[in-house]
Amino acid sequence: MPQNDESQEKQSKDTSTDSVPTAESSSSAAWMIGDYRIIRKIGAGGMGIVYEAEQQHPKRLVALKVIQGGRYVDEHQIRLFEREAQALARLKHPGIASIYESGRTSDGQHFFAMELVRGEALKEYLERTSETGRLQPGQLKERLILFRKICEAVTYAHQRGVVHRDLKPSNVFVQREVLAEDSDSQMTVPGIKILDFGLARITETDLAVATVESEVGRIQGTIPYMSPEQVRGNPDEIDVRTDVYSLGVILYEMVSGRRPYDINQAMLHEAVRVICESPPVPLSKSWSGMKRLDHDIETIVVKALEKQPGRRYQSVSAFGEDVVRFLAGQPILARPPSALYQMKKMVVRHKVGFGFAAALVILVVAFGVLMSIQAHRIARERDRANREATASQQVTDFLVGLFKVSDPSEARGNSVTAREILDRGALKIRLDLKDQPLVQARLMRTIGRVYDSLGLYDQALSLQDSALAQRQRLLGEQHLDVAESLSGLGTVRTHKGDYEGARLLYEKALAMRKRLLGSEDPLVADILHNLGNVHYMRGEYDDAKDCLNSALAIRQKCSPESEDVANTLNSLGAIAFKKGDLAEANRLWEHTLAVREKALGPDHPLVAQTLNNLAIVHTYTNDPAGARQLLERAVRVQERVLGPKHADLASGLMNLGDVVFRLGDDKAAKPYYARAVSILEEASPDNPELARFLDRLATVTLRQGDVSGAQRLYERSLALREKVLGPKHHDVAGSLGGLAECARRHGREREAEALYERSLALCRRPDGGYYVGTDYILDGYSALLDTLGQKTRAAEMKALAVKLRQNGP
Repeated sequence: MPQNDESQEKQSKDTSTDSVPTAESSSSAAWMIGDYRIIRKIGAGGMGIVYEAEQQHPKRLVALKVIQGGRYVDEHQIRLFEREAQALARLKHPGIASIYESGRTSDGQHFFAMELVRGEALKEYLERTSETGRLQPGQLKERLILFRKICEAVTYAHQRGVVHRDLKPSNVFVQREVLAEDSDSQMTVPGIKILDFGLARITETDLAVATVESEVGRIQGTIPYMSPEQVRGNPDEIDVRTDVYSLGVILYEMVSGRRPYDINQAMLHEAVRVICESPPVPLSKSWSGMKRLDHDIETIVVKALEKQPGRRYQSVSAFGEDVVRFLAGQPILARPPSALYQMKKMVVRHKVGFGFAAALVILVVAFGVLMSIQAHRIARERDRANREATASQQVTDFLVGLFKVSDPSEARGNSVTAREILDRGALKIRLDLKDQPLVQARLMRTIGRVYDSLGLYDQALSLQDSALAQRQRLLGEQHLDVAESLSGLGTVRTHKGDYEGARLLYEKALAMRKRLLGSEDPLVADILHNLGNVHYMRGEYDDAKDCLNSALAIRQKCSPESEDVANTLNSLGAIAFKKGDLAEANRLWEHTLAVREKALGPDHPLVAQTLNNLAIVHTYTNDPAGARQLLERAVRVQERVLGPKHADLASGLMNLGDVVFRLGDDKAAKPYYARAVSILEEASPDNPELARFLDRLATVTLRQGDVSGAQRLYERSLALREKVLGPKHHDVAGSLGGLAECARRHGREREAEALYERSLALCRRPDGGYYVGTDYILDGYSALLDTLGQKTRAAEMKALAVKLRQNGP
């Protein structure tokens, strides 16, 4: 924590009634906290008091932070305090104050000791360096280099799962004693340290503490530096882009000396409204430097301060990269890359060279045009071969270095899991391959696919998104590598349940591949297959069948017994099942199983998937014992090969639960359903498939007499389906039917009748038939109508349910 060399009075005043004595009122020789001799108080805040202290073993000066409230602190404060220590323990970076130890004394004092940082807060640094008058160009450049260092430290924290959430000038210290020459600008600039991770979110474990008024009378965070989503107090919206916004405010202040909003005297509700709704004061109006402000700086700040997170820089790394590009005189990525703009930046970087080149071009242009045509043809093939050879060697070297961690001399006896190697690889790609962007994009794409196959969709999405952006920037919009990245990103979006987003990506990739490769290429078949699956997920079965049949025709021409052919047969079987043609579904899936077992072996996850599908047919054709045998084999394969938290395992468990349920054992079915719901909630919470799982768990919960518990589950499934699929999708019928049954059990017959009518209206197919599962809704409606005395209609509903079971939908 900080020691301010300029003025200790600038630290926050201690107004706490903490049981810890103050340094001013205690003998420094006698007052100890654990192994630390207190020297003096440095400062205090809402959560802790910070002292300069001397650690006894080993002997060194430290900053010691002690929680406010001493032994009587509440659990919420303890969680925040411990979370700050956990966040700092993850971070070992020259731009972040290091933690040495954390713990609790025998008398209940919570504390942690960390690096004692000497210097001045960025706020004081800005005020001091502005006293000379209007900002000079050299001063602006120094501030931008300092800001780049701040971005590098925050990026490091983000890469280790820590979002700061309270970035502001008082939490950044400038170390004038720590000077270093900036390699890009050859300027000597001070070092920086980021402090106070008290509100940090550790992304994979932190389940949320609201930023504003999360406790009565307490505001957590600093309003002028909060993003719109942060001041709204919804923790689910907060991610790395929240820190991007706070850094945007800091950069605005570093450039202009003021903040983008004047809310110092505003009431809380008014400050929130301004941040969420009002545009910031244009940076050019706040600027008072010696020279006219470059428009690129304002563009960078505007992008960082966008109200919508999706319109901001998507990472602090991208934000910092644009600052670097500006400092180097290169085009920034926040501006449209027009030819005029690109040329202007190039001329500014090379004024002398352009003057000489302009004269030279006039002399040689005619000769150059003639020779370049021939030379280009030869060089294009040579360069392509060289690039591929170089890229392949770079990929090989990277992978060798990555797996070197398994060498005993490197691992030092520790076991290393495949997931650890994968995470290490993802980090190394971002850090070690900045100078080789196309190799970086290729490896991002590859490791993104591995994350996706493991069901780690957020990690996969981040890498695939970065790979696409990198390739589009370097290769342009019409390139096969760009199409590959579009397809990969579409696959992850499909797995996350974002079917509309996936459809748009696949359609763009399909058009690109057809244009570059022709309509019969296997890569075109790949996209058609994926697009067909998305149409299937959206309930657009005719469109899905058209895409899949086109893909099958191409694939069968290339290799009639290949894994790709099996995949398309499997998807066509799913459409046949959804349309009620169980015999056709069984035929297609039997064919799929034969091809997959031959091509992949008996223990492959795709074999387990096909066993799952065939088991469903057995279930619907009244052979639950045969279905159970298939599913138990499938689940064994999935758990052994995919692990205990994979979404495919969730499907296997769900189907096994269905079979056990049909065999009449409600009690044994429920754990299968509950585990399946738990896995899919963690792996893909916005996937509408989760709604089907919730329905099954609700059904068995209802059978066991817990009507209220079942109703809550059906309400969750209805909300998810209406959000992702829309209120008119036929799958919504299942949720409505379940809610109708809950209403009937509670004695709300008229409400139940209306819900059953809505449900049945969605069960009808366009061809006049009924979707699979309608018989169960009809059973419930029949029972309700019988209760209401509508005997004739009740009998009609019952007869229709029996007919559907006998003849199929």
